[in-house]
Amino acid sequence: MSLNLDDKKAVVAEVSAQVANAQTIVVAEYAGLAVGNLTVLRAKARESGVYLRVLKNTLARRAVAGTPFAGLSDEMTGPLIYSISADPVAAARVLADFAKTNDKLVLKAGSYAGQVLDKAGVQALASIPSREELLAKLLGVMQAPVSGFARVLAAIAKQREEEATA
Repeated sequence: MSLNLDDKKAVVAEVSAQVANAQTIVVAEYAGLAVGNLTVLRAKARESGVYLRVLKNTLARRAVAGTPFAGLSDEMTGPLIYSISADPVAAARVLADFAKTNDKLVLKAGSYAGQVLDKAGVQALASIPSREELLAKLLGVMQAPVSGFARVLAAIAKQREEEATA
């Protein structure tokens, strides 16, 4: 079913709003992907806060025109699914993780921080730990000296206690 002009303008406006808040856009070819698999992919995207949509490439090009993602326009050919997120890693991770288990979804390109990424770049971006994981690791590193110091103090106190009772 083709869209009339008003519908097309509405789609471009909706996607433009997502692009305005985005840090990353990743595109993948989805030809041959079963509807059930696409439904699973959309559910995973929703869980991760990723906007996922199949778009006409001409509408997507209009939505990214004049944005840092405009360089991605050259990659917008063929049947594509667009993954857009404010989290720099989420859009890449959702598609890359799904592509590992489903060979019908093929990562094509992406854009992050004004740079166009190829398939390898998207996979590298997807492998970066999330902000929450990085904060947890940082907290663990910061707590290690403190907890080590507390164990040493406890051991010294126990040793002095044993010496006092002996």
